[in-house]
Amino acid sequence: MRENELAKLIVDAAYIIHVALGPGLLESVYHHALVYELKKRGLLIEVEVPIPVMYDGLNLGEGFRADIIVENKVIIELKSVEKIAPVHQKQLLTYLRLADKHLGLLINFGAPLIKHGITRIVNGLED
Repeated sequence: MRENELAKLIVDAAYIIHVALGPGLLESVYHHALVYELKKRGLLIEVEVPIPVMYDGLNLGEGFRADIIVENKVIIELKSVEKIAPVHQKQLLTYLRLADKHLGLLINFGAPLIKHGITRIVNGLED
């Protein structure tokens, strides 16, 4: 399955969760629910995946932990905040570059409407 097809499944799962639980809970609640929903759809899910940072041929160790990686193709970064800051989008783009992935979804379950809480970040994705 390609990244864009996976993104549709992820967005659908986020929508279902947001309708059922609403905004304002802890990020960890949405994290567990999303992992459950995606596994229920038969997708390969990795959680809290450590991603090393390489600099000038030197491994600097773990640079970050990806919240969720779906089918080894899409990174999901979860938030439950009133408003996404511009730095969150920049961070996800950097995560995509470091992990050599092409698509990331920044999902803010704190948004009143989930459609306003999902930001698609692309790193050289081809359709």
